[in-house]
Amino acid sequence: MTRIGVAISGGLTASEIVACVQLAEQLGYESAWVAEGHGGDQFAILSACAVATERILLGTSISSVFVRSVPTIAMAAATVDDLSHHRFILGLGSSHKVQVEPEHGLPYNKPIQRVRESVAIIRALLRDGTVSYAGETITIERFDLWFKPSRPEIPIYLSGLFPNMLQVCGELAQGLLLTRSTLDTGHHVAAHIAIGARRAGRRPEDIEITSLLPCSVAPDRQAALDTMRPGVALYAGFFPRYNRLMAESGFAEAAATIRDAWSNGDYEAATRAVPDAMIDATGVAGTPETVRERLDAYRQSGIALPIISPFSRGPGGRDRVMAAIRACAP
Repeated sequence: MTRIGVAISGGLTASEIVACVQLAEQLGYESAWVAEGHGGDQFAILSACAVATERILLGTSISSVFVRSVPTIAMAAATVDDLSHHRFILGLGSSHKVQVEPEHGLPYNKPIQRVRESVAIIRALLRDGTVSYAGETITIERFDLWFKPSRPEIPIYLSGLFPNMLQVCGELAQGLLLTRSTLDTGHHVAAHIAIGARRAGRRPEDIEITSLLPCSVAPDRQAALDTMRPGVALYAGFFPRYNRLMAESGFAEAAATIRDAWSNGDYEAATRAVPDAMIDATGVAGTPETVRERLDAYRQSGIALPIISPFSRGPGGRDRVMAAIRACAP
């Protein structure tokens, strides 16, 4: 069966997300992923999904290594893994300074090193039941579990966009979680993953390349593009890392214009500055037929698992997500 996943990043209630994941399982989706950000407690939602489904894999996309303590992440992962009967994938990432510091009131420094140390701590705690750690970014005198995880090792996927983090993924992870990829991304990231994998004595082909792809399905292509335009403006305007990604994807002028408008508080101008070509290049939008063709193109480009991420905020979010799930079903 054709491989496909679905990701939900906020806008729906926990019960609505569970219903969407149940539909995805019924239609043959391989996996369902839940972000956190401002959208609800991802581990609680995934626990509900775990007991409401039987086969579909469940993952975080992603869990920030800054806004939860690492032992807390490990315990939450072990809990969802047990409830899902070993269907859980832990997606980890560093999040963004523009979120962690002003929104959570927490310091943000050495993000790549913190990801490294978080992976080491989580694996040790799940395997041994106790951990002590003295690192550059995290120090834990001692933490022990008062329960035995039902699986001593849980697959860990890491988010990454640029060479240094991609190489760390090749060293440490079972998979890579990309987002807003172009058709050139798969080949580009594979080379960096291979560098990290070989450095750690691993086989590059053992690291799965996946990507969250913003998705909008509508009878009219322009309507689908317009639905996705505000989300592209947010990512290119608010997140420096994604602005750089858009610029390096061939949209340097548009990325600069969006960033400047966003920084001036003119969000409507930032949205107007998003060209159709930028939306097309970094996601899947259009009629059901064109969206399925686009997903096939991503698979052929080196993205082993495309993960549709329908726009779910605002009125009608649940219906939009379910329509996208139905349209893209394998």
